[in-house]
Amino acid sequence: MPTLIYVHDPMCSWCWGFAPVLDRLVAALPEDVVVGRLLGGLAPDSDLPMPDTTREYVQRQWRRIQAEIPGTKFNFDFWTHCAPRRSTYPACRAVIAARRQGAEFDHRMTRAIQRAYYLEARNPSDPETLVALARGMGIDADMFARDLVSREVDQAMGEEIAAARAMGVGGFPSLVLEAGAMRCAIPVDYTDHRPMLAEIARLCD
Repeated sequence: MPTLIYVHDPMCSWCWGFAPVLDRLVAALPEDVVVGRLLGGLAPDSDLPMPDTTREYVQRQWRRIQAEIPGTKFNFDFWTHCAPRRSTYPACRAVIAARRQGAEFDHRMTRAIQRAYYLEARNPSDPETLVALARGMGIDADMFARDLVSREVDQAMGEEIAAARAMGVGGFPSLVLEAGAMRCAIPVDYTDHRPMLAEIARLCD
């Protein structure tokens, strides 16, 4: 069966902007197209404060996304209420740790992280934020906390990052359609799902 693979990072601001259109695309896919999700891993573990130049760059990206993708919101209180670090791997592990308690929690944890980061000015680089999100979703928070720092989850994240790189993915979000021996990148449209849907239908025809 054809598989549409969504490659993302839960702390990628462009993935946040793409989220509503992705939902519409997934809802409109033909029944024979399976959706897969891969964590691409944007920024490795770090305890260092985010440099001023990076802080300024990320905030510029937030403003650009708000301007280019109608309806996208960001809470800039994050930059004064939190201690930002350039570290998205903890959030990636959180998605995998949640997924271990049910496949549906992959998507749910991703969206919970995005809402916490972009709307609620909470820092998903901090383990305590991630555990609180898990508890709020009703999954076993103690199991989640153990899995979050486990070798198995870290290894699974590394395998997903390697798989994304093997596909030639160079940025997030990315969409890759696999059907038999065919593997094609689907150009991401941040405002309209229909061009992506048409391209997928053409390739599957």
